[in-house]
Amino acid sequence: MSAAAFVSDTGVLLGRTLRHVTRSVDTIVTTAITPVAIMLLFVFVLGGAIQTGTGSYIDYMLPGILLITVASGVSYTAYRLFMDLSSGIFERFQSLPIARSGVLWAHVLTSLLANTASLVLVVAVALLLGFRTGADPAGWLAASGILILFTLALTWLAVIPGLTAKTVDGASAFSYPLILLPFVSSAFVPTASMPGPVAWFAQYQPVTPIVDSLRALFAGQPVGGGLWVALAWLFGILIVAYLAAIAIYRRRIR
Repeated sequence: MSAAAFVSDTGVLLGRTLRHVTRSVDTIVTTAITPVAIMLLFVFVLGGAIQTGTGSYIDYMLPGILLITVASGVSYTAYRLFMDLSSGIFERFQSLPIARSGVLWAHVLTSLLANTASLVLVVAVALLLGFRTGADPAGWLAASGILILFTLALTWLAVIPGLTAKTVDGASAFSYPLILLPFVSSAFVPTASMPGPVAWFAQYQPVTPIVDSLRALFAGQPVGGGLWVALAWLFGILIVAYLAAIAIYRRRIR
């Protein structure tokens, strides 16, 4: 099949999955409203009691909120894939002269677009709450690239339970640890304030270098070597998740 046919088929299937997103109220609430509610909670309830030594608390914690936004949003990729498999629509698609991988890519691109919209909303609310940035256009571009990589990595990770889960709850439950992971990182408090073993885990898990890199980019400060650690985590997770998801998908469609 030609590249043009693949792009055309994927575009049609992408329109289908995007319509499902816009018609689902609970998807909009979970992916956009919930992260905003968490941000409001930290800023107005907990922020006054947390000392970060870096000025405005919303400037400190926004990167963590952005990662939580993506982590909560990709759970719907697993959910939508599971529902498509359960309804038999995959078998119907396989009987049509369309690109087989187009079905999977449509779900991935839907996740990327939906999560991008949620991230824009969260940043807009943060600006209203007092978030200020010293980033130049290159800094914003770099931060956007990190968030896109993070979204793609978690989306392909979400494809795996979407294809293998036995129940709808199992398909979306994988995201819960991902949502909780930023809370045990430098996203909301410095890792130095944590007990020894917790601080060690927080320092060396993937969320911390990603959050620290985003925070430095937003502040217009040098990122340092932490950026390369963040990119290594992101590309590593993306490649492994993509290869595993494609292998599982090929077995399923056979």
